[in-house]
Amino acid sequence: MKKVNENDFEYRFGDNGPKYLTKGPNVDVGVVVLKPGQDFPNHYHTECEEIFYILEGEIDFYINSERVEAKPGDMIQCSPGDSHYLINQSSSLFKAVFIKSPHIGKNDSIVIDRPQI
Repeated sequence: MKKVNENDFEYRFGDNGPKYLTKGPNVDVGVVVLKPGQDFPNHYHTECEEIFYILEGEIDFYINSERVEAKPGDMIQCSPGDSHYLINQSSSLFKAVFIKSPHIGKNDSIVIDRPQI
């Protein structure tokens, strides 16, 4: 059993970006926040799939360069090899839970060029 609180962890970029709540042994879970105008680099995972569950705000995902709008209550699932780019073009904060499985003991993220918007 493991219990953590989101407030005990820091975002990668201070007050935004991803923050992990747990890494392994079987799954990684975290929260990602993007402020209006911010984006997260286009990337894909070689071995794990990644799921996003939208909590707040609206976001444009580009999955394999195809635009997918997401709002609270939506779930986006990216299979290994699916590129995903996030950009917050709204005037509100975006927040989502992300789940990566299986846990990979090394970085399996490959950053690639941003899609044409």
